[in-house]
Amino acid sequence: MIVARRGWFFAVFAVSGFTGLIYESVWSRYLKLFLGHAAYAQTLVLIILMSGMALGAWICSRHAHRWRSLLLAYALAEAVIGVLAISFHAVFVASTDLALDTVIPVLGSPLAASAFKWILSAILILPQSVLLGATFPLMSAGIIRTFPVRSGATLAMLYFTNSFGAALGVLVSGFFLVSAVGLPGTVLTAGLLNIAISLVVWAMAKNLPRPYSAPATEVAPGFVSVAQHRAYDLMLGISLLTGAASFMYEIGWIRMLSMVLSSSTHAFELMLSAFISGLAFGGLWIRRRIDGIKDREMFLGVVQVVMGVFALATLVVYGQTFELMRVVLDTVARTENGYAAFNFGSHLIALLVMFPPAFCAGMTLPLITHALLARGGGERAIGAV
Repeated sequence: MIVARRGWFFAVFAVSGFTGLIYESVWSRYLKLFLGHAAYAQTLVLIILMSGMALGAWICSRHAHRWRSLLLAYALAEAVIGVLAISFHAVFVASTDLALDTVIPVLGSPLAASAFKWILSAILILPQSVLLGATFPLMSAGIIRTFPVRSGATLAMLYFTNSFGAALGVLVSGFFLVSAVGLPGTVLTAGLLNIAISLVVWAMAKNLPRPYSAPATEVAPGFVSVAQHRAYDLMLGISLLTGAASFMYEIGWIRMLSMVLSSSTHAFELMLSAFISGLAFGGLWIRRRIDGIKDREMFLGVVQVVMGVFALATLVVYGQTFELMRVVLDTVARTENGYAAFNFGSHLIALLVMFPPAFCAGMTLPLITHALLARGGGERAIGAV
């Protein structure tokens, strides 16, 4: 019965990931209309989304161990995300109309106008990004408080479900929702899903068979030596460098593969989905093994080396992707079904390049987080990583 309830939380978190990548995809399209350049919009959304998520996770790392009801805090975060999404289209139209009609004409220089556009764009998506960043620490720590057995598997499974939902979200929004209901309808759909998630989690948290909260004294960091502090800081440094490397890979591969797949919005979504799919299945693979690994730091080191080797190998694989694309173009018909086959082939090419290193990258967050939890880092380690 407890496993089934925990499984429901995993399922809900997959839907949360689904909506998160809908937002990334749709925000890029909205901001392209305002900034006038798709690549700038995609880059800005990625920067603000990841920065905001980092800020939201950091806030949780500093304060969440004092909050008694993390699952209810998670439900509240999802509800606010939903409300902001439902109002996003109206706020975007009103603010950008004001900017274009009133503010930008009086700024006096292209540089000032561009700076204002970027700042306004950041303001439009930063609050939601911060809340999205809080969801993983809140859900993870909330479930671990409630179901403390095999915490490593819980972290890995949450990472898998959220990432897998995200990989689906970017495809569904790009290929189906936007064409069916437009940008306003797509962001509205995601917002309604977030509110539904909030209600479901609130109901489940209220009906758990035992208290789902814990006093702060039970979950605060438990370091007892300077060496533990140093080990904690070292692992966070490794986490920072791993994140930097992973997104350098992502941006590099997207720029490289855009010359193979084209630089259209659908190509971007296919490449983004391929990268996130690798992260997801890396988390799934480590799930059944993580709690049984005796030397997590050594295992993490091996994963990092293998990821680097796979990343270098992509340079060789990339050289063959032009020929693969030629085969795809020569094979598919110039029809609607042929276009679907072309996109499927493009996705496979992106997976061929991105999946192996991203698979390794998907193991790193659960491994680092679980290692710090096992060493007494407390709940703050989840948000800090």
